[in-house]
Amino acid sequence: MLKYKFVVSAFAFALALTAVGLVAPAVAQIGPPEEMIYAHDMAYKTVATPTDLPNHGKFDAIYVLGEGLAPVSEVAPGDHGYNGGRWEVRIVTFTGASPMQYTNAEDIMAAAGRGDIEIGEVVKRFQCPLVRN
Repeated sequence: MLKYKFVVSAFAFALALTAVGLVAPAVAQIGPPEEMIYAHDMAYKTVATPTDLPNHGKFDAIYVLGEGLAPVSEVAPGDHGYNGGRWEVRIVTFTGASPMQYTNAEDIMAAAGRGDIEIGEVVKRFQCPLVRN
């Protein structure tokens, strides 16, 4: 019974990540999908774990840029204030510019300040590691 609950939870998590654009539909499978995330202009790998965390404690932001674009983290392992891979997912909508790949959170904040993008509210909280690519 426990194995069944884990498989159902993992499948639900993969579907949720697909819904917010964190993984491509082809990768939305049972089991943790592997994904690339940028932080400070560097590529990191990650393995999404089947977690859905409540709004308790500290989280770091991951900005989801849309289909075909890798998400961007505001922090990376080793940064002061890094919360060990506890993430809040925020969807980015391109409003005044064509969709493009950002590779650091500072550029995302600058684009939001110019009105090129809008950053949405938190749509999901979860935990997964970042591993340098």
